[in-house]
Amino acid sequence: MSTTPIHKLGSLGQSVWIDQISRGMITSSELERLRDAGVTGLTSNPTIFQKAIDASSDYDDDLTALADRGLSAEAVFESVALDDIRAACDLMRPVYDAAGGADGFVSFEVSPHLAHMTAETIGEARRLWDLIDRPNVMIKVPGTPEGVPAFRSLVAEGLNINVTLLFAVDAYVDVANAYIDGLEAYDKSGGDVGSVASVASFFVSRVDTSADTALQSLIDGGQTGLADLLGQAAVANARIAYSRYLDIFGGSRFQALRAKGAKEQRCLWASTSTKNPAYSDVLYVQELIAPNTVNTMPLDTIEAWNDHGDTRLTLEEGLDGAPEIIHRIESAGISFKEITDQLTIDGVKAFADSYDLLLSDVGKKSARLTAAAAS
Repeated sequence: MSTTPIHKLGSLGQSVWIDQISRGMITSSELERLRDAGVTGLTSNPTIFQKAIDASSDYDDDLTALADRGLSAEAVFESVALDDIRAACDLMRPVYDAAGGADGFVSFEVSPHLAHMTAETIGEARRLWDLIDRPNVMIKVPGTPEGVPAFRSLVAEGLNINVTLLFAVDAYVDVANAYIDGLEAYDKSGGDVGSVASVASFFVSRVDTSADTALQSLIDGGQTGLADLLGQAAVANARIAYSRYLDIFGGSRFQALRAKGAKEQRCLWASTSTKNPAYSDVLYVQELIAPNTVNTMPLDTIEAWNDHGDTRLTLEEGLDGAPEIIHRIESAGISFKEITDQLTIDGVKAFADSYDLLLSDVGKKSARLTAAAAS
């Protein structure tokens, strides 16, 4: 088997997950091919499923049969989606087994409408964990103020959790400490901390989109000395988060858990497709290569990386200079906290809107297929 640039990232300690799923990927062996080419996990969200279900006929028979049973659009979606998640877990199981439970995960998220509901998020995550019933599934929970205590409780029960929608370094620190809290509680209850895995999904490209808009407004208004900051905020923000990761998981508190087999919660770089066509299409891969991290990429970014990525450790090269970049942005009069707070609000809303669109499309398509079958 030939070695790909994705394999080379793996040799440096960075896992590549694909930010995509569809029934066709599974049944056509495309996911198996990607796995063999070095992809070691998969993430999903409502937008991904909406596109998969709406754009193909792969789900039509299931949608018709489920709708005939009188199920709601939400129940129909859950049934077909969880079939895909279980199948993807099974395809990634060899990776999970070979990595001793440290990789090979497939993520599925709780309803984004629960983002500000702690108890409901806990209940829904437990329910999905039981329904999927695979050791290499990760349930996605948002890193909102209400989601973090839910995450802590779920880790304390031994569930694998992907904490998503992280934009602010302070929010990441809260999540990393909550992971350790949860592991300590699980250990105290007699659980095997070595069986638990988690990632903290830190969103990248959207930070540049917001910061660049604010910077460009100042530049257009005549403020000088800012042009070199365009396209710098997102990577700097991620590097600062990674430096916190090194501090937290290199500290004495986690060492006690590590001695019992606990795994570090890895930073996962999400939203890594480049939004600004003026920037490299592999910018958010190229600048964020570090050991014990994950980069989840859409297929286009994976293909771009395989074509012209430069595989070398890069993330730690800019650690020392990252705080100065954020300081300069804030010194220009831009509140970085306001940017990340708004991105969190917008992210929750976008996922909720996407989920609603998904259910609407599933309902309409199911009705159309049922009517066609009856005619």
